[in-house]
Amino acid sequence: MSRILIANRGEIAVRVIRACAQNGHTSIAVYADQDAAAMHTQLADIAVALPGSTAAETYLNSEALLAAAKRAGADAVHPGYGFLSENADFAAAVEDAGLVWIGPTPESITALGDKVTARRLAQKAGAPLAPGIDRPLTGAAEVEEFAAAHGLPLIIKAAHGGGGRGMRIVRELSEVGGAFESATREAREAFGRPECFVEKFLERPRHVEVQVIGDGCGTVVAVGDRDCSAQRRNQKLIEEAPAPCLTPEQRELLQRSAEAICAEVDYRGAGTVEFLLAADGTMTFLEVNTRLQVEHPVTEAVTGVDLVSEQFRIAFGQGLSLTATPPVHGHALELRVNAEDPGRGFLPTPGRIETLTVPGGPGVRWDSGVRAGDTVQPAFDSLFAKLIVHGPDRPAAIARALAAVEELTITGPATVLPCSAEILRHPAFTGADAGTEAGAGSTAESAASASSETGAGSDADAGAGAPARSGDHGFGLHTQWIETELLPRLSVQDRPAPVGPAGLTRFDIEIDGRLTTVGLPEALVTALSGSGDGLGGGVGPAAGAEAAESGARGGSPAEASDGSTAVRAPVPGSVVAFLAEDGADVAEGDDIAVLSAMKMETRVPAPAAGTLMHAAAVGDMVAVGEVLARIR
Repeated sequence: MSRILIANRGEIAVRVIRACAQNGHTSIAVYADQDAAAMHTQLADIAVALPGSTAAETYLNSEALLAAAKRAGADAVHPGYGFLSENADFAAAVEDAGLVWIGPTPESITALGDKVTARRLAQKAGAPLAPGIDRPLTGAAEVEEFAAAHGLPLIIKAAHGGGGRGMRIVRELSEVGGAFESATREAREAFGRPECFVEKFLERPRHVEVQVIGDGCGTVVAVGDRDCSAQRRNQKLIEEAPAPCLTPEQRELLQRSAEAICAEVDYRGAGTVEFLLAADGTMTFLEVNTRLQVEHPVTEAVTGVDLVSEQFRIAFGQGLSLTATPPVHGHALELRVNAEDPGRGFLPTPGRIETLTVPGGPGVRWDSGVRAGDTVQPAFDSLFAKLIVHGPDRPAAIARALAAVEELTITGPATVLPCSAEILRHPAFTGADAGTEAGAGSTAESAASASSETGAGSDADAGAGAPARSGDHGFGLHTQWIETELLPRLSVQDRPAPVGPAGLTRFDIEIDGRLTTVGLPEALVTALSGSGDGLGGGVGPAAGAEAAESGARGGSPAEASDGSTAVRAPVPGSVVAFLAEDGADVAEGDDIAVLSAMKMETRVPAPAAGTLMHAAAVGDMVAVGEVLARIR
């Protein structure tokens, strides 16, 4: 059997490691310095270091990953999701090294990963499409011209990558310049490519998507569909399968369009085709994710298809185990567990997990990359676990999910779970006032029933690009619902203790006459240095530790002796931009700086009016509560 290197970390690495064990493959983990004792490192058959503590040095470093694969004798590489999973150059480098790439061909990744090219393929396949510019933008002026022709709102989107990053919605013409700059900057940081394009934005849309698998020879099968409308910052919080409240015609259009788009490039492996569905039934193609999705477990729960095992089958030449879309059994929900505080606008809250009690019972699955005592690292994504619940129908799945959330206990970092519980109880999600069971979409029969009762969804309505009315209007969520309807009602949570020194400090030492290198945790080195034991000069306290502690206690900006007010970092991260020059006059509430934390941009407002004085520089790493600037 094969030796598979997993070019990832956290819960998805654990998921693939378990699939390797189930299928008889040897799993090879890789790890950054701060992940040396991580769960995925401990569970794998083999673990190989990627020296470094940032994503760029480790999980985004293709040369280091290939060197690790060679060192461990790997036969294949599974990229998981995120990082280099949709990087065609990395996929090609893996294959050029004589390894099996467990994913689409580099050519397919290039064609579908470029959202501009993907739009053209969708148009060729007859999929529904909103107006847009089908090439990378050259500047903000093009966006203004598009707005003049098609009106507002519009959306600027990164041409490469996914996960909601590099996306900005524009509702006022005055916002175009700032939105274009922010989207391109975030796209460059997240995906290494700044190119963006523009589309007409659908107000209050639902996010619906189709899971596909392809054999690489032209056969593509839609495994099922999902709804992922519960989002913040264009990133998903709750996903479910099948997508509720669709007419049979809408479901057919979604699934067949997804198959046709991917068949255009002889798609190989697992992928997801995403669509938006407006309140009036207008549907448009969004993008293709050429990888396994975070939310793949809900499709597994309702279809019985193990998508990671399916990836293995296809990559190793065994072909598809499916010939048609499988029947759906019951309903499934996934709740992402992110270290973020919804009451503070979903600010990232990395920290040590003090206690963790996992729920159980019928239909409950827990996919995690951490255990009690582990730290959710500030250098990487805020997602550290997923709660998946399956039930015989949608109401039962919701009830089980709420019971599981009550049973789940996490102390340390703030999490999004209180927000998720609010969503699960809300009539906009449950459809409590409008035929929930008929509109639940648990089976084809219930969807057909909803369609016949409302008289919606004729064949003409379901044509590409034409409005196709929903079979049930009980489902009231849309992709901005959390921020516009729910966010003002959420309470803040306690901040976690600041994250201590991360990573390893390496020393050259001689053992039995041979020089070797050992790595010691930086916290240990700091402690030993402080006690006077000394280790080659040692490492001092983490930069900003005192400020971080002040921020953790919720300290507010304080006036200094010169009467200035401190502007403190609300999250740990790197300074990617100052939006006001040093010495500029600013008003209270003006955005003055941008931080990048856990793959998200956070804008920092001025706490007072006055003259701005920078106290940090672009590129600096800052802790929670550390002073970025002062206002006099």
